[in-house]
Amino acid sequence: MAQTPQRGGGGNDRNRRDNRNAPVEGPESDIVEKLVHINRVAATVKGGRRFSFAALMVVGDGKGRVGFGHGKAREVPEAIRKATEEAKKTMIRVPLRENRTLHHDGNGRWGAGKIMMRAAPPGTGVIAGGPMRAVLETLGVQDVVGKSTGSSNPYNMIRATFEALKVQSSPRQVASKRGKKVADLMGRRNDGASAAEAAPEAQEA
Repeated sequence: MAQTPQRGGGGNDRNRRDNRNAPVEGPESDIVEKLVHINRVAATVKGGRRFSFAALMVVGDGKGRVGFGHGKAREVPEAIRKATEEAKKTMIRVPLRENRTLHHDGNGRWGAGKIMMRAAPPGTGVIAGGPMRAVLETLGVQDVVGKSTGSSNPYNMIRATFEALKVQSSPRQVASKRGKKVADLMGRRNDGASAAEAAPEAQEA
């Protein structure tokens, strides 16, 4: 006599399929997403006006990785999803000093967009506005001073900010390129700072 299949097995298979599609815990779960700008575009067609949306997203893990992307779709959620996926694929790593600020000042330019960023002491906070602030916060910068001196177009500002971040280098990276030790570079910087401080004191004496 043939046995009828139990319903419990199908339920378990269904649960396994659901678990397979569930979000994976790991680095992806720590990513912060921020919507920077959304634009509505209307195209005039025979039946009337057809609307579409373009979204600009910035994503980062708050630990030195950040990326941006843009997506277009007929609906806002779909445009945001496309932009987020593109941003995650184009993430870059930026070295941070003490995990809170930049190693050195930097300037960036893209088209008519011009920005400047300066490292800041602890307690300064993120002094920047608009798209630049979204990038720095998702990157994990806690103390920085930024200013836009060019176009206020969010796309140009985002790209200019990334151009400035791409040229950031840590003492370890500079030492490896020059074939020296980090202590030698840091020693020279400290000696230069002490000499600069001693010069005004000598003039006053």
